[in-house]
Amino acid sequence: MIGGLFMYNHKGEVLISRVYRDDIGRNAVDAFRVNVIHARQQVRSPVTNIARTSFFHIRRANIWLAAVTKQNVNGAMVFEFLIRFTQVMQSYFGKINEENIKNNFVLIYELLDEILDFGYPQNCDTGVLKTFITQTGVKSQSKEEQMQITSQVTGQIGWRREGIKYRRNELFLDVLEYVNLLMSPQGQVLSAHVAGRILMKSYLSGMPECKFGINDKIVMESKGTKIIDETGSRTAAGKPVVVIDDCQFHQCVKLSKFETEHSISFIPPDGEFELMRYRTTKDISLPFRVIPLVREVGRTRMEVKAVLKSNFKPSLLGQKIEVKIPTPLNTAGVQLLCLKGKAKYKASDNAIVWKIKRMAGMKETQLSAEIDLLETDTKKKWTRPPISMNFEVPFAPSGFKVRYLKVFEPKLNYSDHDVVKWVRYIGRSGLYETRC
Repeated sequence: MIGGLFMYNHKGEVLISRVYRDDIGRNAVDAFRVNVIHARQQVRSPVTNIARTSFFHIRRANIWLAAVTKQNVNGAMVFEFLIRFTQVMQSYFGKINEENIKNNFVLIYELLDEILDFGYPQNCDTGVLKTFITQTGVKSQSKEEQMQITSQVTGQIGWRREGIKYRRNELFLDVLEYVNLLMSPQGQVLSAHVAGRILMKSYLSGMPECKFGINDKIVMESKGTKIIDETGSRTAAGKPVVVIDDCQFHQCVKLSKFETEHSISFIPPDGEFELMRYRTTKDISLPFRVIPLVREVGRTRMEVKAVLKSNFKPSLLGQKIEVKIPTPLNTAGVQLLCLKGKAKYKASDNAIVWKIKRMAGMKETQLSAEIDLLETDTKKKWTRPPISMNFEVPFAPSGFKVRYLKVFEPKLNYSDHDVVKWVRYIGRSGLYETRC
């Protein structure tokens, strides 16, 4: 597996060095510094092969993190470990930078001893690591605590310790979706998909078992409900369903029950965690639409008009709306007029930035701009970059809904009705673009 792990600063100086295999020598450290960090041309590939040695690297701010091996390893697993390792460090001391790494190098070495054994990744769960590696690196002294930690790490439920108690049992669920869109100038959707995440905060006593139900097509079909109505749209007992293309669960989810009973059953970790990731490409409700109109008036003038329409319920409010309209490189000045929000020309970005704090559903507003251009000798026509958008809306654009969320705890005296549950839907823009 991984033969060695090295952390460098932007100068190529080694901050952390740990070698796990004899086939990795000190010359591997210098090879990465010379061929990647100090290379004349920028190295774009995250995998570099030097003298039959593979270097898998990621970069965070001004820090390089490189895993070195001479074996034929699973590249996806190595990158997954590197990302998990950065997340563990961030949970312990926040931002990853040179100063923090130098101040916490003892803690980092202690973490590496736990999460890598002879180059093979072990338990990278932050909640488990924090039970026996504290901020100061002091380990538990009592035999009872050590036995509890051992059973937690090696047991079936390694992500949750026993004996957790709360005065008030609460469960918070956030459905966070990122809409990605590429639309033609005529309003035709060229590509669209939603990348969703379900984030959960659990403050529950004991070892509760949770059951989670969603309106996905697999679940609805398994219950024998109607999927296709007369109009051809997917419904289940009159309610819309979402077709999930692929999904990924947290390790706490019992996959056997999901395959047989189509129910998401799990014992949640304590605190905040990501329960599920999913992706869908069908029947996406696009929150906003931009209709651009660009007209060139001679060689030194251009007129731009952008109409923004909101396509959701009037009772809902879209927030943090930003429309970025690109301008030519030879722009001399811009005169702007917008009916709602504020707009200004940013010369550094070669774009007009139009910001609207709030906008209700089923509304329409527009921006007009007159652009003065400098005369240039080049006859090359301006390739118009697409208009991009940022926004946040209080609903799931894919139609994702939580049908039920139940909690069972047989040992302690509290039932599903005693648990306070909160569910929130947030839709945000991913790469949301409209061609001019």
